[in-house]
Amino acid sequence: MAAHASASPPLQDHMRRMLRAHPAPVALVRDEGGLVECVEACFDCAQTCSACADACLAEEMVAELRACIRLNLDCADVCDAAGRILARQTAADPPFVRDLLRACLAACQACGAECERHAAHHEHCRVCAEACLRCEAACQQLLDALPVASRARGDYVP
Repeated sequence: MAAHASASPPLQDHMRRMLRAHPAPVALVRDEGGLVECVEACFDCAQTCSACADACLAEEMVAELRACIRLNLDCADVCDAAGRILARQTAADPPFVRDLLRACLAACQACGAECERHAAHHEHCRVCAEACLRCEAACQQLLDALPVASRARGDYVP
C-alpha cells in the first residue's frame, strides 16, 4: 500500500489533469498554472491554519492566543471554500471569483499578521504565517490574471 501511495501524482498534477479533462472548461485565466497553484495554496493554508488553531489550543497560555485561534479558524474556512470554488469550472462567474479571491486575501493577511506576532514563541504560528503568505501571493497572482470587465458592455476580456 505504501508503495502505491508514494507513486501517486502530486495534488497539482491531479488538479491540472482535472482541468484539462473537464468537458466544458471555463478559461478564467490564460495559464492554468496560476489557478492550480492557487487551489493548492488555498487547501494547504486551510489545513495549516486548522492545525495551528489546534496547536494554539494546546498551549498553556491559550487565552493570549484567542484572537490567533479565531483568525486561524476563519482563514481555514475561507481558504477551504476558495479552493473548492476555484476548482469548479462549470458556469464560473468572474466577478464572484474576484470577490472570493479578495476575501481569501483578506483572511490570509489577517491570520498571517496575527500568527507573525506569535512566531517568535510558537513555531506552529511561524509555519502558519508562511502558509498564509504563500496563499496570499497565489490569490493575488490569480486575481491579477483574471479578466477585467468591459465597462461599455459588461462582458469580460482577458
